[in-house]
Amino acid sequence: MGHHHHDEPILQDPKRRRRASIILWALLAPVGALALVMVIALWPQGNYDKFALSGSTDTTGGAVMATGTVTRSVFQDCPSSQGLEDVGGKVLECTVTYVMPDDGGAEIQLEIPQETLQSREARAGDSLRYLDLSKVGSNSGTDFVFVDFVRTFPMALLAIAYGLVVVLVAGWRGARAMIGLVGGIAFMIVFMVPALLEGGNPIVVGLTGSTAIMFVALYFAHGLNAKTSTALLGTLFGLGVTAGLALWLTDAAALTGAHDEAAMTLSTVAPQISLPGLLICGVLIGGMGVLNDVTITQSATVWELAESAPKASATELFLRGMRIGRDHIASTVYTIAFAYAGAALPVLAIAALSNQGFGTTLSSGEMAEEVIRILIGSIGLVLAIPVTTAIAVLVVKATGTGGAHGKSLGGSGRRAALSANHSHE
Repeated sequence: MGHHHHDEPILQDPKRRRRASIILWALLAPVGALALVMVIALWPQGNYDKFALSGSTDTTGGAVMATGTVTRSVFQDCPSSQGLEDVGGKVLECTVTYVMPDDGGAEIQLEIPQETLQSREARAGDSLRYLDLSKVGSNSGTDFVFVDFVRTFPMALLAIAYGLVVVLVAGWRGARAMIGLVGGIAFMIVFMVPALLEGGNPIVVGLTGSTAIMFVALYFAHGLNAKTSTALLGTLFGLGVTAGLALWLTDAAALTGAHDEAAMTLSTVAPQISLPGLLICGVLIGGMGVLNDVTITQSATVWELAESAPKASATELFLRGMRIGRDHIASTVYTIAFAYAGAALPVLAIAALSNQGFGTTLSSGEMAEEVIRILIGSIGLVLAIPVTTAIAVLVVKATGTGGAHGKSLGGSGRRAALSANHSHE
């Protein structure tokens, strides 16, 4: 009798429900309108060099990036050392991978770096990406240079499997969440990235883009209702805290954002981009998903508690909600920290082999940026939980609930439950 389905509407007094919705929309509408205006104002005009990096695959004036399929691998004379005998050198032996170009033509030879082969050998049927220097000549002694494995098919297969699992388990709501996810990523690619490349303020672009994505994604996935509006308010609060902390710590901790190859490349080909600002924007985008998760859960939790105990006071509801929220905080903090620790294992292994110690390693360069990113995101997440819980309690008390007994009432039963609600007032 105490159980009910999330998709069923909770019985509420229509007048109080409308009043609560008006209050929520009075708070959210200005933020949504401002986000829309800012998206229009910041919309990229394409005023940047879209081919600034073409030189990376055309440095000698005619090199072509191509793909092909591995046919076999043979240990033989390295193509890059052939001809060295003529100048007194020695021909070296290595693993040579034979590849059939996807565009047709004769089989070619590729030398794959030994460190790559130690991790994963090239097998017959593998798809590779390589640089074709045959039309321009090469100083390396070979006309074809290995670039990377082509992973499109397994990644696409995994993405489809992920979508199917989500839809099968979560149903239509899961499907809407997947559509929202794809839409959010598309919005980042179409709006946020070009706006940053045009030299837009990364903090403004990050806050505008994150707010717009959250408005659309939350309402699309969870419906236009008071629970979602409550979660959205909590999410926006968390994003604000995250942005403020990121802005302060980027300067206080002297974070430059210039510690990986991609950032250094950007600083060269797109000097109008602020790397520290880009770091802040990345922190905001990274915090969106986790904030959305905890705020939606807390909002739904308060409604569930109010449904099962309609006579509970606001203080009681808040304390009960926070008991669940504290568990959620602990599990989410573990998730964020361990996810990064897993990705950073090679760096931690290097620290173990040096005499610098883990403290020095964690506080230097790229590692420091990631650690601070985790801490900032976690603080925004932790503070969003009590704020969301408090907002949810205020809204649920202003709205009124019908109690768990009304979960499957039809016609007359629903009217009776509503009458009971009026009598409690």
